[in-house]
Amino acid sequence: MRITPADTHWKRLKGLLGKLRLKADEGMWVTPSRGVHTFGVLFSVDLIYLDADCRVVKTIESFPSFRIGPLQLNCASVLQLATRTIYSSDTQVGDQLLICSPDEMQEYLKSTQGRAAGTAASA
Repeated sequence: MRITPADTHWKRLKGLLGKLRLKADEGMWVTPSRGVHTFGVLFSVDLIYLDADCRVVKTIESFPSFRIGPLQLNCASVLQLATRTIYSSDTQVGDQLLICSPDEMQEYLKSTQGRAAGTAASA
C-alpha cells in the first residue's frame, strides 16, 4: 500500500482535505494521534487505531465524513484507509502491522525468508 505519513503539524492539519477519494491501495498514517476527524473529507474511510508498537487497538469500518472519531488513550497513531480495507485484509484488534518503505519491506522479506530456509534446512 501507499501510505502517506501525516507526521508534522501541517500534514496532520491538512489530512485528507482536497482529496476526492482514496484509491484501494492508498492511506494516511496520522502520527502522533489518539483520534481523527473527517470534517471537510468528502468520503468515508476505514480507521485503524495503533499503539506505539503498531498493534491494532481499535478498528472502525466506513467511518463517515464530517464526524469526530472516538479518542483512544492507548493509541499512538491512526491509519485512515479506503473503505473495505479492514474487511478485505481481515485486520483485527491485536494484529501487529509493519509500516515501512518498500525498500525496508524488501529487506524484511529477505530476512524472514532466510530465517525460514535455515529452519527448514535444520529440521
